[in-house]
Amino acid sequence: MYDMLIRGGRVVDPSQGLDHDKDVAITDGQVVVIAESISPNEAREVIDARGMIVTPGLIDIHVHVYEGVSHYGIHADRNCLHRGVTTAVDAGSSGAVTFPGLRKYIIEVSETRLLAYLNLSKIGMITECPPGELEEIRYADKHEALQTLEANRDVLLGIKVRMEQDMVGNNSYEVLKRAREVSDAAGLPLMVHIGNTVPSLQEVLAELRADDVITHCFHDKLGGVLDDNGVVLPEVRAVAEKGVYFDVGHGRGSFSFQIARKALDQDLQPSTISSDLHTHNVCGPVFDLATTMSKFLYLGLSLPKVIEMTTAAPARSIRMDDHIGTLRCGACADVTLLKLREGPIKLTDASKTTERETVTADRMLVPAGVVRGGKLIFMNDCE
Repeated sequence: MYDMLIRGGRVVDPSQGLDHDKDVAITDGQVVVIAESISPNEAREVIDARGMIVTPGLIDIHVHVYEGVSHYGIHADRNCLHRGVTTAVDAGSSGAVTFPGLRKYIIEVSETRLLAYLNLSKIGMITECPPGELEEIRYADKHEALQTLEANRDVLLGIKVRMEQDMVGNNSYEVLKRAREVSDAAGLPLMVHIGNTVPSLQEVLAELRADDVITHCFHDKLGGVLDDNGVVLPEVRAVAEKGVYFDVGHGRGSFSFQIARKALDQDLQPSTISSDLHTHNVCGPVFDLATTMSKFLYLGLSLPKVIEMTTAAPARSIRMDDHIGTLRCGACADVTLLKLREGPIKLTDASKTTERETVTADRMLVPAGVVRGGKLIFMNDCE
């Protein structure tokens, strides 16, 4: 007897190349069977997923959930888990001094699986700049950062730095140097925020290794992935081929439809789609990860590709693809149910240097339900 059966949905699991109507059986918090048809009499709890898309639990590798401490912080379960995201990564809200609170009061008490990148700045992203968190170079304490990483390897993924003028002031070269040194010493990746990038993007890219992450890859500020003629920089292609992840990180000023179109037309696709969800965009233009995914459907990516960029690819990025981001038998039973709502639907980007662009899409992904570790969290009527 299975604990749960999800019946009749369109199972889209890029980790297995699956895109078919299937039934999914769950026992003891793990996926145990995927088959064409499983009798409902074989399960204690049955979820009717007809008309829905059944995917591995969505993974958002760029959010800010240090609610009550960072000015960016949102409630993790309300804005992640109850919007279809079973695993979320806080991208540098906390540093060595402030991380213990993130762990104790947010990560350890949330139903959402939460991980984090540690900010190189010991204070993290506490207030709106100015001042930026690394304008005072004494906050970039390599010893404290490394000590915190070593003591929290179960939840910390690596180091995060915002290589933007307002964040680092005149310390850009030293910040990049220290971030690289801490990352290398820990043997963990470096996540780099770009946009108004200092030093130049080319100089930043030269310091990156395989498995590092560039976030905000389609912003329209200075220091982006395109040159002045709208052509993808050769250095960008070089590090992408080397294994650096290019992450969307939509945010409130870091995603432009225009830049994304030009990059996609030149076959530069993001590795992962993330929301950069925080207090300043949760009511628009981001709303949630599903809305960000819908923008890439509008831009022409296929549904399986968009789902891959929010399941299998981020799972690889955070080195957890053996048990999340997949519905393989034995994997953790994190499952997201989505519906495709028919348009017309208005979607707005987060252009920073020009007026925001609003497009009319003919379909939009809407969270319909979530199973987290074999437990039903919610089901919505998305009609």
